[in-house]
Amino acid sequence: MKKALILVDIQNDFLPGGALAVPHGDEVIEVVNRLMQLKGLVFDLVIATQDWHPANHQSFAIQHPEKVPGDVIVLNGISQILWPVHCLQNHWGAELASKLNCSWIDRVFRKGSDFQIDSYSGFFDQGKLKSTGLSEYLKSEGVTEVTILGLATDYCVKYTAIDALSEGFMTQVIEDGVRAVNLQPEDGVRSLAEMRALGIEVIPSTQLLKNV
Repeated sequence: MKKALILVDIQNDFLPGGALAVPHGDEVIEVVNRLMQLKGLVFDLVIATQDWHPANHQSFAIQHPEKVPGDVIVLNGISQILWPVHCLQNHWGAELASKLNCSWIDRVFRKGSDFQIDSYSGFFDQGKLKSTGLSEYLKSEGVTEVTILGLATDYCVKYTAIDALSEGFMTQVIEDGVRAVNLQPEDGVRSLAEMRALGIEVIPSTQLLKNV
């Protein structure tokens, strides 16, 4: 029985000063770095996901005349929130945060590279048309449990956790290791409640750190 730590989208554009900054998003990095040190003790693998968008991605508001970030459209039959341009392939904004101790990371799985559909989850795009390969990789490594943290609670963390559960992994989310966009007040709180209701365990990092 192996465990993986999954770091969701801890990238420059989601940190203060980035194109789509998550409020207090930088605060997760300290928690992440501490938990990565449990590799070999609690976790067998450390995985990172990375938003990796082409410049013409259709989730960008700039691609839709008279639309602004926060507007909602239907994209390929799926409700789509429009975002500022962010995490462009091979640009600074898409890079993993410089303060993240990347030496602990075994694999990085990129998502959102298809310009026609968004990908919040680290496992699948929003329509589940394409897999990132993350589930297949984890299963090939014998992983049965995953612990998830990163950015943002109400989007990429939530969808990654839900897909992990649906793929058969026992799933935890680290409550103090996530931060929310909160387009609507309390979106993050509601997302954590939604995850709990589905059977995802939401715990503080201290619950893992106290035993080592």
